[in-house]
Amino acid sequence: MFYDGKIWIGESDGEKICILPQMANRHGLIAGATGTGKTITLKVLAESFSDAGVPVFLADVKGDLAGMCRPGTDSEDMQERIRRFGLDKCGFTYQSYPTTFWDIFGRGGIPLRTTISEMGPLLLSKLLELNETQSDIMTILFKIADDEGLLLTDTKDLKAMLQYMSDNNAEFAAQYGNMSKQSIGAIMRGVVALEAQGAEAFFTEPGLAISDWFQTGLGGKGMINVLDCRELVNSSVMYSTFLLWMLSELFTTLPEVGDLDRPRMIFFFDEAHLLFKDISKALRDKIEQVVKLIRSKGVGVYFITQSPKDIPDSVLAQLGNKIQHALRAYTPSDERAVKAAADSFRTNPAFNTKEALTALGTGEALISVLDEEGIPTMVKICRILPPQSKMGQIPEEERVQEALMSNLYLKYKDPVDPESAYEILERLNLQQAEAAAQAKRAAEEEKNRLKEEARLQREQQAEEQRKERERLKEEQRLLREEQKETERLEREAAKEEARKKQAMKTVASTAIGTVGREIGNTIGKTVGGTFGKRLGGNLGASLGRSILGTFLK
Repeated sequence: MFYDGKIWIGESDGEKICILPQMANRHGLIAGATGTGKTITLKVLAESFSDAGVPVFLADVKGDLAGMCRPGTDSEDMQERIRRFGLDKCGFTYQSYPTTFWDIFGRGGIPLRTTISEMGPLLLSKLLELNETQSDIMTILFKIADDEGLLLTDTKDLKAMLQYMSDNNAEFAAQYGNMSKQSIGAIMRGVVALEAQGAEAFFTEPGLAISDWFQTGLGGKGMINVLDCRELVNSSVMYSTFLLWMLSELFTTLPEVGDLDRPRMIFFFDEAHLLFKDISKALRDKIEQVVKLIRSKGVGVYFITQSPKDIPDSVLAQLGNKIQHALRAYTPSDERAVKAAADSFRTNPAFNTKEALTALGTGEALISVLDEEGIPTMVKICRILPPQSKMGQIPEEERVQEALMSNLYLKYKDPVDPESAYEILERLNLQQAEAAAQAKRAAEEEKNRLKEEARLQREQQAEEQRKERERLKEEQRLLREEQKETERLEREAAKEEARKKQAMKTVASTAIGTVGREIGNTIGKTVGGTFGKRLGGNLGASLGRSILGTFLK
């Protein structure tokens, strides 16, 4: 309850125990075993901050925080508590609070979304439960996307980038380092598993604008933003990662404001032990940094868990306002946890803190807050105030109706799929495929062209060879004809020569014979008379023809 300008939590021996608004951004802790009253304490704080005009974020794990949008109901038990605390004299009334319901899956409230780029490689590695090597590859993926101007909006973009890195592994290795395809494949399987859990609906536009959490309702009350985590908490990794992302968004988005009279927002982190379960050193360092520095941006973070041991000492040391409900010590480990929780308080000499811690009843708590100087007060045993709004759940249709009535519903109700890495790489793949097809067609055309040129060349060569054969054949024919003509002419010439020789021989023979006969006649007549003349003439003719034949051969 917001009373006298303070966050009134409970009462201790008639003393009002309050958190000073100017110290509320120094963070806080609500711890205690199951059933000890942590949820009621959370509601009282949320209502009080809302009354102070401070917006609040709550993670509703069991669904019983939804009643804040309805006024509380009167009962004998409530009347007794009101009288016990004197609330009737302090303006206590049953009332509802301005409430906006959100749901990552978009069923129990306004769809709450972000993008892969806004989640970042560190939180995404946690969400995918990657090992150190795979986390390094995720960091490289974001670097490549930044270098190449590829927006990472949804899981399609993430898978497209992984495939892009795998396909071009050798080229990227030279600039960004070796990335085994096995590790890339393991990340791809993690993304597919994440989609199966429903995260696909979370990673898309329009992403949450943190400024929408800083609204006020009627009367200037701070808006209570309730995230429906009934389904989300079934996956502890998803639950813790998404809440840590929201806290990181506040850290990175809000400007520095220094010390304020009251916080700009209070962020309640329920089931906080899930946040620190099996996380890397890098992520633990990131959480410590956020918790340490976010208070200067006017945001107070309150962790709700069963035992302070669920939170690392480095973070626990920064939680100035502590509300510790009862702890049970059933085992030696529980005993050590109780002692550690008791030792974390500033000792009150009026009682034994450890013994008191195990003896607290439901609705009671050990409380230590920061005073005006920022120094923790002595621990006190307190009874927690009752809430002013309805305790417990509301019907599902009423929750949905409240979401539909929000002025933010129309802004976030429909997902938007902008052009991002998937579309760009898909287009690039199509262009590359088309280029490859064109290259293949060009190669085929060039092959056909060369084949046609070779065919034409062969035909031309064959034609030239045919013509050459015909030319040679014609030359041979002409040569043969020429040779035949020459031989014919030679034969005719020989015949003519033989004829001439024969004619000459005949003429000569006749002449020589005549001459020889005349010579023989003369010689024969001289020697032998008439007989000698005849014999001499015949011998002279024969001898003359013989001599002439020798010369005319």
